[in-house]
Amino acid sequence: MIVGLGNPGPQYSRNRHNIGFQVLELFAARYGIAVDRMQTKAMIGSGFAAKAGIRQKVLLVKPLTYMNASGEAVAPLARYYRVSPEDLIVVHDDLDLASGKLRLRAEGSSGGQNGIRSIIDRLGTQEFARVKIGIGRPPGRMDPADYVLQNFTPDEEAVFGPLRERAAGAIESWLSDGIEVAMNRFNG
Repeated sequence: MIVGLGNPGPQYSRNRHNIGFQVLELFAARYGIAVDRMQTKAMIGSGFAAKAGIRQKVLLVKPLTYMNASGEAVAPLARYYRVSPEDLIVVHDDLDLASGKLRLRAEGSSGGQNGIRSIIDRLGTQEFARVKIGIGRPPGRMDPADYVLQNFTPDEEAVFGPLRERAAGAIESWLSDGIEVAMNRFNG
């Protein structure tokens, strides 16, 4: 199960906070998977992803609960589809990671990311993989909540366009090689 975090609605689609949705949409497009069915407070799609001869069935999930309540969608879907934590990866923005950086983690705390906190609370475990995409800290005294809800600037898009592709590649590596190999390959 591959989950991209973000906020529902066109007004949020290009926001920094929605980079999880953006990466999930890119991944879905690579494999012709339509994320167009509503189930348990989320848009979902299923299909097959193939890389290096490995064909893997995937469930793609975009929670529609708003970021801070993502667990309300993720946990029931994980239970319904019998997805164990080691078969779950969540793609999200990270304020504390330098802008334009990518980091995979096998497990861990929420790191202050409220969507991840909600998923941990609802699943009852921190033991699921993450693709963290650094958006950096807001400039000056800007409120972080305002910062994450801004769209990427054109200059940032020059960095984040290729970074979205790299994040989708990290998911492919997780699927075909496992989290340890993916971390070694993409956390450099």
